[in-house]
Amino acid sequence: MTVIIGLEIHVQLNTATKLFCSCSTDYRDDPPNTHCCPVCLGLPGALPRLNRKAVEYGLKVAKALNMEVPEESEFARKNYFYPDLPKAFQITQYDKPLSIRGVLEIEDDEGHEKLVRITRAHLEEDPGRLVHKGGGDRARYSLVDYNRSGIPLLEIVTEPDLRSPQEARRFLGRLRATLEYLGVFDGDKEGSLRVDANISIKGYERVEVKNISSYKGVEKALTFEVTRQRNLIRRGQPVTVRETRHFQEGRGVTTASRSKEEEHDYRYFPEPDLRPLSVAGWVEEIELPELPVARKNRFVEQYGISLNHARTLTGDLKIAEFFEKIASVDPVLAATWTADTLLGELNYRSMSIAAVPPGHFAGLLKLLKEDTITDKAAVQVLRTMLDSCAAGNECEQPAAIVEREGLARATGVDFAAIVRTVIAGNPQAVEDYRAGKKGALNFLVGQVMRETRGRADPRELGELVAACIETTEG
Repeated sequence: MTVIIGLEIHVQLNTATKLFCSCSTDYRDDPPNTHCCPVCLGLPGALPRLNRKAVEYGLKVAKALNMEVPEESEFARKNYFYPDLPKAFQITQYDKPLSIRGVLEIEDDEGHEKLVRITRAHLEEDPGRLVHKGGGDRARYSLVDYNRSGIPLLEIVTEPDLRSPQEARRFLGRLRATLEYLGVFDGDKEGSLRVDANISIKGYERVEVKNISSYKGVEKALTFEVTRQRNLIRRGQPVTVRETRHFQEGRGVTTASRSKEEEHDYRYFPEPDLRPLSVAGWVEEIELPELPVARKNRFVEQYGISLNHARTLTGDLKIAEFFEKIASVDPVLAATWTADTLLGELNYRSMSIAAVPPGHFAGLLKLLKEDTITDKAAVQVLRTMLDSCAAGNECEQPAAIVEREGLARATGVDFAAIVRTVIAGNPQAVEDYRAGKKGALNFLVGQVMRETRGRADPRELGELVAACIETTEG
């Protein structure tokens, strides 16, 4: 059963003011309904005035995604009644979007490069936000906050080219990275990216899952929906025609919401208060920064790191910039420890790369490069350093941690007494080793490493343990 997925991604553009008025977009820490004016509240007689920066940001995205910008685009009114939409219509773009026909490169499930087609990208205003009192579907009542109403959105619509929930998540990761590199989007802001996913099994009706607010949520929602639809098909039951479903993130399931509206239900017509846009010539003036794919290729060529490490490091602008600040120590060592160790430790602690001073991490890499500490000791030092950063204090220097904890590398000879004690205390493992069981040596080395707290090189200890066994009477 072939899975077919298309996405509609709503991206909040990181402008200082709203799309059609001068209200500030920095509303998240302020009381409800304090970033509003007659325009974004839709009061009679109020007229919209288009935000030039929002158009520029939309064109930057179009150029980065290799999209065509038509000679003329046009705003339209999308009519529907909902409490968070004060005008009872949304100003958006319909049959004349800002840009059309683009592509974004991702890796498919086999690790091969794949081009996902972009159908269109258009500008529109964000509606307000409903605050449900009592908990979601069981809310006793709802409140409306119009602070978000009028925030500029860029809606990016893909062709149904994605074939798995994992591909969908990778696509969103690559798109987010591109938007952050362009400087048009701040992914750390709540609600800055929301996704509607259209999903079907080939030959059957498609279903739309609305308002998914995280990358993990997209993968989870689509995985659940694939399983649900396949089970319906196996049981001979119909997949509901053009159904809209809502993802319950806490439960990890999708639930029926309402029947899917058709285009004619919205009664689109041109927005009479805004002139058509003729901005195709503006695209040539827009300069793009180095984008994720170009930086990935440069990292491989300039620094000699692996392709997988380059993909990981360039998947987030902050991580890419962090790596370039520490690469001078040793590019391959820096890439390995950043991609394979640091990011895992940060994820475990729910910390951002921004919390780690590059100079501190470079100091840790220098201790490793100079053989001052072992790999195992370096992990201990890193964890202690990150814990000090997470506590809100000044991050502790790696060299200070090594000195305080006594984690400096020592030669295997310094642990001869410990080796003899371990051998004497594990006669069965010694006999197993003499009988040709190589795993027994690893066990004994592990016992010595535990006693030495990772201060010795495992290979050197292995040679020392083997030599000690050979000189010990059996």
